[in-house]
Amino acid sequence: MIGSLKENLSNRFCAFCAIQEGANSGKPEPAQFLGCSKKGRIMIMKYSSTRNKALLVNSADAIARGISEEGGLFVPSQIPQIDSAFIDSLVGRSYIERAGAVLSLYLTDFDKDEIRDSVAKAYGGGKFSDEKKAPVKHLYNNAYILELWHGPTCAFKDMALQLLPHLLTLSVKKSVADKKVVILVATSGDTGKAALEGFKDVDGTQVLVFYPENGVSHMQKLQMTTQEGRNVGVCAIEGNFDDAQNGVKAIFVNREIKRELAEKGLMFSSANSINWGRLVPQIVYYFSAYCDLIHDGRIKNGDKVNFVVPTGNFGNILAAYYAEEMGLPVNKLICASNKNNVLTDFMKTGTYNRNRPFYPTSSPSMDILISSNLERLLFKLCGQDDQVLTGLMRQLSEKGEYTVSTDMKQKLDQDFFGGYCDETGTKKTIGGVFKKTHYLCDTHTAVGVHVYDQYRAETGDETVTVIASTASPYKFPESVLRAVDSSVSYTGEFEAVEVLSAKTGTEIPAQLRELKNKKIRFTNCCEKQNMKSEVYRLLSL
Repeated sequence: MIGSLKENLSNRFCAFCAIQEGANSGKPEPAQFLGCSKKGRIMIMKYSSTRNKALLVNSADAIARGISEEGGLFVPSQIPQIDSAFIDSLVGRSYIERAGAVLSLYLTDFDKDEIRDSVAKAYGGGKFSDEKKAPVKHLYNNAYILELWHGPTCAFKDMALQLLPHLLTLSVKKSVADKKVVILVATSGDTGKAALEGFKDVDGTQVLVFYPENGVSHMQKLQMTTQEGRNVGVCAIEGNFDDAQNGVKAIFVNREIKRELAEKGLMFSSANSINWGRLVPQIVYYFSAYCDLIHDGRIKNGDKVNFVVPTGNFGNILAAYYAEEMGLPVNKLICASNKNNVLTDFMKTGTYNRNRPFYPTSSPSMDILISSNLERLLFKLCGQDDQVLTGLMRQLSEKGEYTVSTDMKQKLDQDFFGGYCDETGTKKTIGGVFKKTHYLCDTHTAVGVHVYDQYRAETGDETVTVIASTASPYKFPESVLRAVDSSVSYTGEFEAVEVLSAKTGTEIPAQLRELKNKKIRFTNCCEKQNMKSEVYRLLSL
């Protein structure tokens, strides 16, 4: 017993030791919630469900399952705490090293070799077009852009979905060996392609993606319907993203379907950000951005920064919130919505109301009225009271709205600011930013920039601010081109790509240029109530 404990301790991946063994000798251990062999302590992070806090699982179980049995989302039972020494240890390090250090605080049932190997495979091998993976670039004044779209599908989802396949396959081996995992995905455009690419031909997995037929850009649709791989399946639905997401969730918790799959040696998991394994890698790039600002002399360690995040499902900004809760110096989290501004209204009033018109916009990845990851924040705001949380979710399901308590609203206001940008504002921002700085934004990033300007005008806050740029402008070439020059003429999306490049002097990502000649593999479209039948068809059941 003593021998096995020592072996476990020596193999535990401590954040302090993760950067480079011996590199930080003599400094205090920065993490309070992770065991270190040098200190002789070990602490395994546990995860509970937002709707059943008595349920405790390790990270491998949480990642393998994707969603809890009763429909809740897995959250860490404690937030690991870091200090300035931890941040110092990351400055000047590579993104891979930073990822290993941050992930080690949450994935405590993975050993050091598993984490190091996973992050190396995810972010190495030339998969990202920028060696920094998530570079920070100056925009204007105290505003900086965090580019999260240099991965293989040109969207921020790659930052997590290049890693998730490695975490998930390891998790399945640890928790439910001998099962084939069916990755069930609802997408508003970017998650689908990133999941398909990340899990393509990964042994022991099958990936099924549902997307709204008329709710993604032409380029996003082509990325999915031309996807290569022997273990992938794609289907459109007649409806919007919320319909797809609700359908996926209903299939996840359907006991009859799960029983039938189990008889075939199959189990469901998710690549959406409802899966903790999708969310935790996103925490990394907020730490990375902060460290790059220190490295470049823009801030000093300890200075607070703002983060602006264009979001629909609330996962991307939630990752920034977790970073702040860990101890990353954050002044304000600015939640940027498009015309589907359900989150903005919630931030301002404390009432979440999805009973409103749904608008298809030029920023389709944010065309969402049910923000699933908000559940994790609510759980934290209500003091991890699963009964309160379950009640709010029941109200949302039955009435389409809920109102949080005064105490929860006050806590929300301490950290968050909400704003939105309509279609006119999005177009003006793309054109205005390009004219002013020669920086080319996609439609989602433009929403973030617009809301940042709105926030600064309202508050006068000149704190250094990082705006998350979530996609390449070439994923939405027609919208971006019309914003840069409304008088230009072109025929079709791929000509728009070429004209946009010539007009702006920016480079076309090779993987998007090559879509033009790819063969379309998936053409099916089903009604939302028939998603179960489509899952069975795609799995040949």
